[in-house]
Amino acid sequence: MKQLFAIPAFLATLNACAYALGPAYAAAPAAQRHMIVAAERDASEAGLEMLRAGGSAVDAAIAAQLVLTLVEPQSSGIGGSAYIMVSDSDELYAYDGRETTPASATPDMYLDDQGNPLGFHEISYGGISVGVPGTIAVMAMAHRAHGRLAWDQLFEPAIRLAEDGFAVPERLAHGLARGRGHARFADLPDMLDYFYHEDGMPMATGEILRNPELAETYRLLAAQGEEAFYHGELAQEIADSVTHAPINPVPFTLSDLESYQAIEREPLCGSYRGYRACSLPPSTSGGTTVLQILGLLEHFPAELLQNHTATSIHLIAEASRLAYADRARWLGDPAFVEIPLEGLLDPAYLDMRASMINPAQSMGIAEAGTPPMQHGFLDYAPAPAQTSYGTSHLSAVDERGQVVSMTMTIQAAYGAGIMAGGFILNNELTDFSPLPEIDGRIVANAPAPGKRPLSSMAPFILFDPNGEFFAALGSPGGTQIIGYTLQGIVSLIDANMSMQEAAATPRVTNENGATVIEQGTILEEFATALTGMGHEVRPQPFDSGLNGIRRIPNGYEGGADPRRSGIPLGD
Repeated sequence: MKQLFAIPAFLATLNACAYALGPAYAAAPAAQRHMIVAAERDASEAGLEMLRAGGSAVDAAIAAQLVLTLVEPQSSGIGGSAYIMVSDSDELYAYDGRETTPASATPDMYLDDQGNPLGFHEISYGGISVGVPGTIAVMAMAHRAHGRLAWDQLFEPAIRLAEDGFAVPERLAHGLARGRGHARFADLPDMLDYFYHEDGMPMATGEILRNPELAETYRLLAAQGEEAFYHGELAQEIADSVTHAPINPVPFTLSDLESYQAIEREPLCGSYRGYRACSLPPSTSGGTTVLQILGLLEHFPAELLQNHTATSIHLIAEASRLAYADRARWLGDPAFVEIPLEGLLDPAYLDMRASMINPAQSMGIAEAGTPPMQHGFLDYAPAPAQTSYGTSHLSAVDERGQVVSMTMTIQAAYGAGIMAGGFILNNELTDFSPLPEIDGRIVANAPAPGKRPLSSMAPFILFDPNGEFFAALGSPGGTQIIGYTLQGIVSLIDANMSMQEAAATPRVTNENGATVIEQGTILEEFATALTGMGHEVRPQPFDSGLNGIRRIPNGYEGGADPRRSGIPLGD
């Protein structure tokens, strides 16, 4: 891959201030046989229990997600969706469990009477934001192909915790405290009844929270499988919860659930400095956009991307602008719109786009490119920028070498704020563009019945230049998932960081707007230089949750983002 431009001398001086690793980068535990890292200790312990019982990495991931539904309900759960990457016996598999819209959805469902987009907070709670959940279906699909333990055994840790109770984690308690009393969930009785005391005070860290209703749901699913989720009484309860939601009720039927299908997709892979990086294609934008950014960064020497320098921040921001511009215009559900996927990752196209990056000056807002297309010219309108937060990620590897990278979500914190069967339902449909068309051109990610909203989730599995497993990683963070995961890959490969160092390193993102740097870190030292290069610089805290597993000599090392509560466990 050809490399572009020389770096000006004044930047070389600034780059001498590269970040020195501190105490936050303490080495994570290493394991010789198997490992899992999830967003809360209870979930990692459930996964490790499965691994010690001879289970596969997929078994461990499922058991961990079932527990996360309990202990991290603000971020993911069986009322939402998941994307799963699996490396098994030298083969790679990609599973799409994204939600779908009910049949009642319409292209203008998020417009007011004057045709203007409704605000996010107007649609984020209640029935109008709920998609048909896909997590149970996609986990069942992956288990049929890669599981070794019985399906019902995977539910045992979660049933114990739901029935006996679990200590409320600090992160969950902190999030509830921010919406103290009835102010945040005043019109959402499910949230008040489950998370708050009668005096309006939220559950505090360490308090024991029980969920017998979810225990019963899990017993049903353990005995009857995914059929019990999408047919029968539980499915009807889900439909009724949406149809009769206290806020924004919409028609949601049993047939909406009965028609849901998880999808096995062709893995999407690209190369970066001799490594093979693999994720999912759309319905998520995460894999495509991260691979585009990597393809652009490969035009520059690896030494320019060491963490952290003014040049590395600038190059990551500029490459991200170009990829996010393409994301906004070209990506959506491939069952509904034609996507120029091969063209977006075509080396000649990336060469052309990379030539637009000036290493000394920001381009400002980038325009989408026109990639090679198979069937004539497509003319989608760029979707308006959206920022969302939420989600969870876990990674696992078993003693036979099966690897899982799984990202899952219920969208923004606490999903739609309504429950069924003891679990929270997602508000994932807010990931659609509220505008179905702009200036007479359709928006690829507009709502439609049965459609999957465009995601940013990006579970990755990396292979080294010899074709051996190198790392599995991913992150929560809404539309910032792309930036977090990209930075994790660059940290591992270009900066030769450990998995824990990559998980903890200060964050920088750019979604084709401001260059956002992590407040209170060494990155703020580069704000003046970046401003001089034409960046709008915005320091802010980040709530990333990058975690992963990297292969090391004689075993594996795990890493968990210190901004959250994740923990690697293994033997």
